[in-house]
Amino acid sequence: MFHSKKVKEECVRWIRDFFDQNGPGCNAIVGISGGKDSSVVAALCVEALGKERVIGVLMPCGVQQDIDMAQLLVDHLGIRHYVINIQEAVEGAKRAMPFELSQQSRTNLPPRIRMSVLYAVAQSHNGRVANTCNLSEDWVGYSTRYGDAAGDFSPCSFLTVQEVKQLGRELGLPDVLVNKVPIDGLCGKTDEENLGFTYEELDRYIRTGVIENQQNKARIDRLHEMNRFKLELMPAFHPELD
Repeated sequence: MFHSKKVKEECVRWIRDFFDQNGPGCNAIVGISGGKDSSVVAALCVEALGKERVIGVLMPCGVQQDIDMAQLLVDHLGIRHYVINIQEAVEGAKRAMPFELSQQSRTNLPPRIRMSVLYAVAQSHNGRVANTCNLSEDWVGYSTRYGDAAGDFSPCSFLTVQEVKQLGRELGLPDVLVNKVPIDGLCGKTDEENLGFTYEELDRYIRTGVIENQQNKARIDRLHEMNRFKLELMPAFHPELD
């Protein structure tokens, strides 16, 4: 059983404690995509710190078809925000490369530039960057290392997609944000189209170990094993010193 009110209250206290220990008076910097994850994280930060200490950053790459959803969120929460278009930075980085980027590199470049932008905003506004990943995406590596997988604190990385949705409802977010079909914003496909299975199926498997489709089970297990390194600290050599 998932008790959304209890979890929300615990998470709000956790965010307050984090800022008390790691930046009293600092602001929470949240990249706003218009999806449920960034919406829930921003709303949790508002409850924890007050809207005056939360800054939303909208980062389209050229034209973003659903940017109105991101605008809806910042208007709903009443937080200050910046719109920073990263297209020129992305294209400039591509032109500077003395070789042809692989397709995967092209896909991951925008989220890594977005994270650089978030840290620039944070350093200029006495801020700490919020990570907006959830457990379901992290479980199968559906995030970009040093892109959207980065941050200073992570309110939802141990919550599944279904649980994040429940938190969104508990926080009183508009249904259109909570139930918005997740699209990666990079290749135009939905998350579930890219993954090959539904979040509902994945979440149930994570929480209960139960899954009927053995082909999907094998794919989930393989993705989890392949991408576990993303969730671990960078390996570091420890010399033996006399």
